[in-house]
Amino acid sequence: MSELFKYDDEREAASAARVRALEALLIEKGVLGSDSVDTVLGHFETIAGPFNGARIVARAWVDPAFKQLLIDDTPKAIASMQLPQGMDGAEGEHMAAVANGNGVHNLIICTLCSCYPWPVLGLPPYWYKDPVFRARGVREPRAVLREFGVPVAPETEVKVWDSSAQIRWFVIPERPAGTEDMSEDELAALITPEAMMGVALVPSPLSAASVAA
Repeated sequence: MSELFKYDDEREAASAARVRALEALLIEKGVLGSDSVDTVLGHFETIAGPFNGARIVARAWVDPAFKQLLIDDTPKAIASMQLPQGMDGAEGEHMAAVANGNGVHNLIICTLCSCYPWPVLGLPPYWYKDPVFRARGVREPRAVLREFGVPVAPETEVKVWDSSAQIRWFVIPERPAGTEDMSEDELAALITPEAMMGVALVPSPLSAASVAA
């Protein structure tokens, strides 16, 4: 990943300090209760987060019929799974999935703001909101992907999908080699939010095994 999109430790620490200060002020002024903060954090730890997206993608990898339904009617496919309530709540309306493979790689951006399917991907990273990322994702997606460590072959078509309040996209990444005997839970553990945004590939466990050896 390029220096432009790497997390900057100082920037992240400063942002965290500002958030804590704002939280303390709101609690002091009676605008926000400490239990409200705990409720929000608990929501994103147990109900809305990338663990949902990982389960959805893993199911699509092992069930071709589900994968097709996920592409054709994403809300219906998600509703058919026993996922936490609230999947269609705030930031989860009108979700749609696109699949990598067959000579296509998909990249998700939001040119106008930072629309993001929180129930399946969790909170958006700071660089996703960056105007530079949003602009370059449209103008030169191959260069952006290369900087994220995703070289795309010249013959592979790159499709850029622009999320909005009307439709929130996520990617079904390609299933890596060496996962044929893995369970759904094991497959879900491989899948990252970045892979479901199209800025990363799901690594093959074979590669990890060779490095360990």
